[in-house]
Amino acid sequence: MKVLVCVKRVVDYNVKIRVKSDGTGVDVANVKMSMNPFDEIALEEAVRLREAGVATEVVAVTCGVTQCQETLRTAMAIGSDRAILVESTDELQPLAVAKILKALVDKEQPGLIILGKQAIDDDSNQTGQMLAALAGLPQATFASKVVVADGKATVSREVDGGSETLSLKLPAVVTTDLRLNEPRYVTLPNIMKAKKKPLETLKLADFGVDVTPRLKTLKVVEPPKRSAGVMVPDVKTLVEKLKNEAKVL
Repeated sequence: MKVLVCVKRVVDYNVKIRVKSDGTGVDVANVKMSMNPFDEIALEEAVRLREAGVATEVVAVTCGVTQCQETLRTAMAIGSDRAILVESTDELQPLAVAKILKALVDKEQPGLIILGKQAIDDDSNQTGQMLAALAGLPQATFASKVVVADGKATVSREVDGGSETLSLKLPAVVTTDLRLNEPRYVTLPNIMKAKKKPLETLKLADFGVDVTPRLKTLKVVEPPKRSAGVMVPDVKTLVEKLKNEAKVL
């Protein structure tokens, strides 16, 4: 069984985000970029499935600029067998990415597609669900446990009222939550091995899909700075301030 893992290049989670002076977006010039943490979890799960003998091949996929090759090399160092980059300088919103991934699914015919539940840059939480809808595949989101056997994937996931277990007939789409696993560290020998693994670069024009943005960002602003706390002499004063100033009562 082939497992297709979708990864995204994002600003590293340790970097303090800066908004552009004109408010058009986030400044990503000269900042550290890395693989989306939720996608690392998805990749780790795919590699574990291969190590367990359930999967035979793990393919990492991403869409974006040429620099995304670095993210794919990291994916191959973690354990992906090969990688595919769909090169594009256009703004790719979740629906556009889902359309591209659908075309890749048609080409690669994987038995399982795994994605992180969301990317930490836009927090959209849409691509996996849109891909499943476009491809007509069953889906399970926010997976905290995945078991693949007998042509089915059994997925445990947390819901508001507790937890639930879903049984999906393969091929299927699964998005991963934080509790699924803990990704392994990338070792130097595996980084060297990754340089020899195949990385295929495709052009967006090869897919013939409409990636026109459907949403327009009007303005990006930093959240307001937190004001200093105020000491109150008694409970009565606190209640009055909560009622009259904070207006939460």
